[in-house]
Amino acid sequence: MIWCVEDDASIRDIEVYALQSTGFEARGFEDGKAFWNALQEEMPELVVLDVMLPGLDGIELLRRMKSSPALSSIPVVMATAKGAEYDKIQGLDLGADYYLTKPFGVMELVSCVKAVLRRCQMQAPAHLLQSGGISVDLDAHTVTANGQRVELTFKEFELLRLFLQHPGMAFTRDQLMEKVWGTDYYGETRTIDMHIRTLRQKLGICGEHIATVRGVGYRWEGSK
Repeated sequence: MIWCVEDDASIRDIEVYALQSTGFEARGFEDGKAFWNALQEEMPELVVLDVMLPGLDGIELLRRMKSSPALSSIPVVMATAKGAEYDKIQGLDLGADYYLTKPFGVMELVSCVKAVLRRCQMQAPAHLLQSGGISVDLDAHTVTANGQRVELTFKEFELLRLFLQHPGMAFTRDQLMEKVWGTDYYGETRTIDMHIRTLRQKLGICGEHIATVRGVGYRWEGSK
C-alpha cells in the first residue's frame, strides 16, 4: 500500500489514480494530522510525502517517522517545490529515500516508487521478512504487526515464516502439515485450520493477508 500525503485534492487524486492504474494499492491523505493518525493503526509500504502541508508539514512528519523505531524503516519519497533546495537537503538529511520536484509527471512518480521499493527490498537483511505490515525477525524469533509486538507459538511462527518466504503461493493443508509439522506427524488437517484462525486473530488487521484458497488451502497476499 502506497500512501500519498498531499493537500491539493487534484494532485492527490492524480497520484492515487496513477499508482492504482499501474497495479499498486494507494490511499490519499489531505493533511499531516490524518496521515499521522492513520499510521497508528496501519503501516504503508511507502509514503509519498509533500513538504508543504497545513498543520504538520512534511519535514516534521518525516522527523517523527524516522525517530520512531516502528516507523523508521518505511521508505519516504518527498515532494518539494521547484527551487526549494533547503527542503531537499533537510529531507535527505533526515532520512528521506528520494525526492521529486514539482511539477512532476505521473510516470516519473510511478518509476520513482518502483525504484525506491526495489532498492529497499534489496537492502533488507536476509533474516528479516516484511510484508503487509508484518515484520518477522528470524534471528530474534520475533514478530511485529504494524509496529506492535505479537507473541506467537512455535507452529504459528513457522506458518507465518513459510507464508512470508513464499508470498502468493497457495499451500494445501497437507503441504502445510508436512512443512511445519514434519512428515512424521499424522494429525488431522483440521489442526491447520485451527492454527490459521488463531494466527489471524493475533495478527489483527494484518491477518487479513492470509487468504483462504477455496478447495486448496491458504496463501499470503501481501500488499505490493
